[in-house]
Amino acid sequence: MINGLLHGGRIFADRRVAGHELAQALSGFRDVADVVVLALPRGGVPVAYEIADFLGAPLDVFIVRKLGVPGQPEYAMGAIASGGGRVVNEEVVDALRIDPAAIEAVANREAREILRREQAYRGNRPPINLSGKIVIVVDDGMATGSTMLAGVRALRQMSPARIVLAVPHAPPDTCEMLSREVDELVCLEMPEPYIAVGRWYEEFPQLEDAQVTELLEDAREAQQRRTTTAKP
Repeated sequence: MINGLLHGGRIFADRRVAGHELAQALSGFRDVADVVVLALPRGGVPVAYEIADFLGAPLDVFIVRKLGVPGQPEYAMGAIASGGGRVVNEEVVDALRIDPAAIEAVANREAREILRREQAYRGNRPPINLSGKIVIVVDDGMATGSTMLAGVRALRQMSPARIVLAVPHAPPDTCEMLSREVDELVCLEMPEPYIAVGRWYEEFPQLEDAQVTELLEDAREAQQRRTTTAKP
């Protein structure tokens, strides 16, 4: 199911404004138990922060790394995501006759990079257990949706009860493709032509790791306060 406005062309002031508006569209999940908000860093984190804050849900990052073909790193043969979920494009692997050991070597390298980034963003805290949870996956927009597709497929391997994909904007064909992979897709604007994510923001600065870490820490502290307040 897709919830969105076809051929919309609204430009958002910045990522946090977009997140605030997207949170309103997700209000049915407010204060629902077992909801977790996952952000694709870096750009998805400010959007997801607003959603998690409004819904009263915990926020975490979900990192997806492309598995590049050996010798042709820009050509994807699959992807690996936080938690170890892996997706391999068998058509590419078969066509190029890529050895399983070569795939494993690339996957191990990218897994180390995921761990490095997770430690940078999360420190020594463990990731949130997603098994049986309603997971809302958030980014600041999607063009082709290839990274999100790999992420969602990897996320399925973690046994969530439901996957909801939420973005401020994306082209209609990308939304249609991804809607077949998730339980629900919420997209506020589906403009054509789309061209690039940054086109749909007045302010679209490059985020630094320190900004991501700060937002995640603020979200964690807010969740702790909510948990403490809710205790009898």
